[in-house]
Amino acid sequence: MSFLDNLESNLEALESGEERRGERRAQEIAARAMQRQAALESAPYATELKSSAFVEGLLTACRTVGHRMRVFVQFTWVGDTLRLDAKSKRLELQPTAQGNVAVFLENGEEVRRAPLDLSGDPNQLAEQWLTSAA
Repeated sequence: MSFLDNLESNLEALESGEERRGERRAQEIAARAMQRQAALESAPYATELKSSAFVEGLLTACRTVGHRMRVFVQFTWVGDTLRLDAKSKRLELQPTAQGNVAVFLENGEEVRRAPLDLSGDPNQLAEQWLTSAA
C-alpha cells in the first residue's frame, strides 16, 4: 500500500510542478514581450543617440573637465545605453520610449534623471555631472 501511496504522491507532485512551470513560463513570455515592445519604442532614440555629434562632444568635454579635476572618465556602451564612470559617479544616457534621458548616479544609487537634449551643449552636461557635490 505504501508503494501506491508513494507513486500517487509523486504523480501529484509532477502535475503541480508542471502547472507551476507553465505559469512561470507564461510570465516569462509576457515579460519578454514587454521588453521587446519597449526596445521597439525606444529604437529611434537609440539610433539618434549613437549617431549624434552630442555624444562625441560630451566625451571630449568629459576628458577635458576630468583632466582638469584629475579624474579619469571611462565610457562604455552597454547595449543602447552610454555609461560614463568617474570614481563613484556614473552618468548613463538611456534611450526610452519618451526620448533620451540622462541618469545621474552616485555610489550606485540614482540621484536624479533629466531629459537629454541632443541639440544642447555637451560641455554644460559634463561640467554639471563632474563638478556636482559627491
